[in-house]
Amino acid sequence: MSLIDSFKLVLAPPHPEAKPFLLASGATTLITRFLGKKLSCPLLRHAGTASGLFFGFCLYFFRDPERTTPARSDVAVAPADGRVVSVEKIAPPAELGMGTAPVWRIATFLSVLDVHINRMPAAGTVTRIAYHPGQFLNASLDKASELNERNALSLTLPDGRMIAVVQIAGLIARRIVCSVSEGTKMEAGERFGLIRFGSRTDLYLPPGVEPLVSVGQTMVGGETVMARL
Repeated sequence: MSLIDSFKLVLAPPHPEAKPFLLASGATTLITRFLGKKLSCPLLRHAGTASGLFFGFCLYFFRDPERTTPARSDVAVAPADGRVVSVEKIAPPAELGMGTAPVWRIATFLSVLDVHINRMPAAGTVTRIAYHPGQFLNASLDKASELNERNALSLTLPDGRMIAVVQIAGLIARRIVCSVSEGTKMEAGERFGLIRFGSRTDLYLPPGVEPLVSVGQTMVGGETVMARL
């Protein structure tokens, strides 16, 4: 990646979900810095510095860069940025009604430094969305798929096969955002949500489809090919 591309990634416009955080921290920064200087109060000046740092963190965390999705209908791309922490065969989430036969699941862990926008792995129609309340364990743990708060989506491909994407809250993440509804037709790489402040995204492949990634690999949401459909 060139230096210019790196700057474009870091300085990408924030997702609309960032607005309340940016407004609150920005206003707090201005007010506390002004009062701290006016009243000669070091504590207020320090508070203004802290809120200013949080403002910068939110700009970085909620960045929403453009991505170039492969112009192919026979592949599944990464639904999120991050590091692959698990590749194993397991039954899809029961709440999606996709049966109990084990399929390949690729789990991607998103640290607070990763882009947190979720993208569709392939073109298709959102068939079912199922929210499941739960705990807030470290999202890199395997048991987080079952115990943590999550939002599962099933996607029906044009040929009738189904895949699933699951947004999983983490130790710090406390809000899962899903901007699509059942029946929505989506394109590969299209944005469908995000998870705030550290999380995990699982991709369940159709039966018979083998993953092309391994544990430890770094994913680029909407771009990295995870499997050939």
